[in-house]
Amino acid sequence: MSQGFSDQINLPRLEPPKIPQGMIRLAFGVVLAVLLISSTIYQIDPEEVGVVLRFGEYVGDAEPGLHFKLPLGIDKVYKVPVLRELNDEFGFRSTGSSPRRASLREDPRKEAQMLTGDRNAAVVHWVVQYRISDAFDYLFQVDDVQETFRDMAEAVMREVVGDHTINEVLTTGRQQIAEEAEAKLEQLCQDYRTGIQIERVALQDVNPPDEVRAAFDEVNQAKQERETLINQAQSERNKVIPRARGEAQQTISAAEGYALDRVNRALGEAARFESLYAEYRKAPQVTRQRLYLETMQEVMPKSGRKFIVDGDLSGIVPLLDLGRAASSATKAGGGN
Repeated sequence: MSQGFSDQINLPRLEPPKIPQGMIRLAFGVVLAVLLISSTIYQIDPEEVGVVLRFGEYVGDAEPGLHFKLPLGIDKVYKVPVLRELNDEFGFRSTGSSPRRASLREDPRKEAQMLTGDRNAAVVHWVVQYRISDAFDYLFQVDDVQETFRDMAEAVMREVVGDHTINEVLTTGRQQIAEEAEAKLEQLCQDYRTGIQIERVALQDVNPPDEVRAAFDEVNQAKQERETLINQAQSERNKVIPRARGEAQQTISAAEGYALDRVNRALGEAARFESLYAEYRKAPQVTRQRLYLETMQEVMPKSGRKFIVDGDLSGIVPLLDLGRAASSATKAGGGN
């Protein structure tokens, strides 16, 4: 029954729609034109320069803007960021950075381990800031210029650190080390024609290795304590010595003043004596009398009771009030 039913129904036969050949050719032409146009137009950003090669030969540079080139690989354009400041990190990798292949070729800790001039180990982290000054040299003069540049920077830093002591590397000589490394690396870049111009070399962090850091910290602490004691002793010395010098100068000045006073007094007395002597020679009798009277004027007030008698008087007993003197002596004895 099912066989008869299928024989009675005739289903229509579906055939794919026919696309006109002209439309196919048109679509192919449009795609080909888009590909050709897209391969002939290129854009150079403001901070870039384009190096144009035709059949592999350098033909010139393309400035920022929209440009045209020959399609189908005839012209090739390499874009180089000549106005962008680039950084390379050595001995460490900062968070969020996008290191290039050359930056990942080895463990950063190995880059940082160096030997100083006095045969001490140091862990040095540094950054090189640079820009591309010649796009052609940067692309074609040195094979794998990024890796070569990092090798040069590491070799220069190891050389400079090896010329300084551990104390200079860790403390006082860091700026000098950075300047020396910058100058030597710039000279190497010019000699190798890398097309790179060094802007700055900066030491980020310099420490002793972790294995000896505790001992190194103890040595530094001892040095700081020594410096503190030296400074304290120097401060005390600066207080005591000037005070002693001041006291000595004061004593000397007092002695000099005393000596000057005594000399002046002696000179004055000598001058006075000479003046008196000169007057005495002029009138000896008058001067003798005057000196006698002046002397008596000074002596008499200090001698207590005085009795003035005639020179011809044979005795002075009748003139003395002996009763009053005895009464005074009795009163004085009874009071005791």
